[in-house]
Amino acid sequence: MTQTHPPIEDYAYLADGRSGALVSSKGSIDWLCFPRFDSPSTFARLLGDANNGHWTLGPVDASASTKRWYIEDSLVLCTEHTTASGTVRVTDSMAIADDADAPHRVVRVVEGQSGVVEMNTEIRVRFDYGSIMPWVQNTERGFTAVGGPDAVEFDADIKMTSEDFVTHADFSVAAGERIGFVLTWSPSHDEYPARADAAALLDETTNWWQQWSQHINYSGAYAAEAKSSLITLKGLSHRHTGGFVAAATTSLPEWIGGHRNWDYRYTWLRDASFTLGALLTTGCTNEATKFRDWLVRALAGDPEKVQIMYGLAGERRLPEAELPWLSGYQNSPPVRIGNGAWDQLQIDIYGEVADALHIAQQAGMEADSESWQVQTAMLEWLEGNWDTPDDGIWESRGERARHTYSQVMAWVAFDRAARTNLGIEGTVDKDRWRAAAHRVHTSVTDNGLRSDGVFTQSFGEDPLDASALLIPVVGFLPPDDERVIATINAIDRELTNDGLVNRYSVDHSDDGVGGEEGTFLLCSFWMVEALAVSGRKAEATELYERLLSLRNDVGLLAEEYDPIAKRHLGNFPQAFSHVGMVNGATALCEHSVSHSEMRRAQ
Repeated sequence: MTQTHPPIEDYAYLADGRSGALVSSKGSIDWLCFPRFDSPSTFARLLGDANNGHWTLGPVDASASTKRWYIEDSLVLCTEHTTASGTVRVTDSMAIADDADAPHRVVRVVEGQSGVVEMNTEIRVRFDYGSIMPWVQNTERGFTAVGGPDAVEFDADIKMTSEDFVTHADFSVAAGERIGFVLTWSPSHDEYPARADAAALLDETTNWWQQWSQHINYSGAYAAEAKSSLITLKGLSHRHTGGFVAAATTSLPEWIGGHRNWDYRYTWLRDASFTLGALLTTGCTNEATKFRDWLVRALAGDPEKVQIMYGLAGERRLPEAELPWLSGYQNSPPVRIGNGAWDQLQIDIYGEVADALHIAQQAGMEADSESWQVQTAMLEWLEGNWDTPDDGIWESRGERARHTYSQVMAWVAFDRAARTNLGIEGTVDKDRWRAAAHRVHTSVTDNGLRSDGVFTQSFGEDPLDASALLIPVVGFLPPDDERVIATINAIDRELTNDGLVNRYSVDHSDDGVGGEEGTFLLCSFWMVEALAVSGRKAEATELYERLLSLRNDVGLLAEEYDPIAKRHLGNFPQAFSHVGMVNGATALCEHSVSHSEMRRAQ
């Protein structure tokens, strides 16, 4: 049976520093995982149908007009529905407080604005990605549901009815009237937390976000857009561990009907330097420090066994599996959990880690011998293995190759080590790392170019790759080098679709996956940075503003974009896209230190 889902960009995002939820403009929470981002879901309609779990709250009148927004400096969502009989506002949040161990709650408050509006709410709890029908018991103010390790308690200010495994209610809201709902998750072996007032939880959550947002210290170009993306990034971070998930979802397709569907609810090392740059150039030092510390913990151990990604607490085994009972978003199976790329070899991550620690040092973070010892162990392994064919930045499942970007980032690893200034006597052999950097640099410039002087995806091959846009950004070559200019122009000419940048050509690069995909939004932000550092600010600004126009009505971006159908693709919201939004803003600002300047700093 064909399943209908709203466009990806129709969703807004809620988060509590431990997990996240997607809510549509019609008021349906179609994705929610408790207690962590990567936990099995409580609502999975996003990847199946209504029987896989959802919570809908909205007007009975399907023709109601809708507008929505986040309360200033927060992830507290307001959705206003206007019908022929009146207007009603629904305010949604995942409760968050100073107590990091507060109960896991979704809070929804309905407020009449004018007239009288007929409303409906329906909730189906289905644990473990829609596969577990829980045992439901009615209570005085709602119900409880238990299934395996999970339990939820639903509390409402109105009477609810449960029948046929669905709990629902029809009710009316008059101007000035307020009705609250609270869904609380807890381990099934624990007692349910004490009941809490929905309106009070909303106020507490709004205050928490607005207090946190005061730490953002950026007033340069596109400050409002950068702040919005930083709030989204905060909503993709885990407040206990400091890790950032790449996205809050799994298996949203990179092409409708395609099979490029991956689980992004993990933390990639590659994100480190990009994310740290975004945080540190905008004053979010606490989050940057926690992420730096997460990075060092995750890397502890044998440098030969450094992974490209980890679980939120540094878990290392992330086996991939398919869930055949879920039909996939808009019939785009398979639905996958886990990520089979966790044990790939990607040489570039060593450079990204070194770059992240270098950026932290440039921003004034206190250096320590432990992080340098971890970095030294990785450098010593890389010194003997930097020229090994790898799977590449895009996690190819085809043949390994000497990927140009991987080699450039190996140079970054040695270059940053040669420029470190830890102040720890006798621990930094700068001449050794400088010599290693020179060897890698020579190898790349000898082997990574095609006959017209353009950097390619891999040694000895002609296809292009958008990652080459980072060559001037990381300082491998100066922005005015003719090879850099030729590469930027070639990517603009050969690797774009309606002005937006593809990662690579799926027709000319065998990635072992096959199928189509959209333009990759981060790559377009890389183009913004490459143009900006090359002095082409007008072109960079034009592209950046084009990217701004692709955000949905509440400022969110997915991983990819289809410029033909004009819709978002891939997991959502995507951290990389919002990191690109922040780093693009600072690259265009004349009065702040940009991410790329921090990377190239001596």
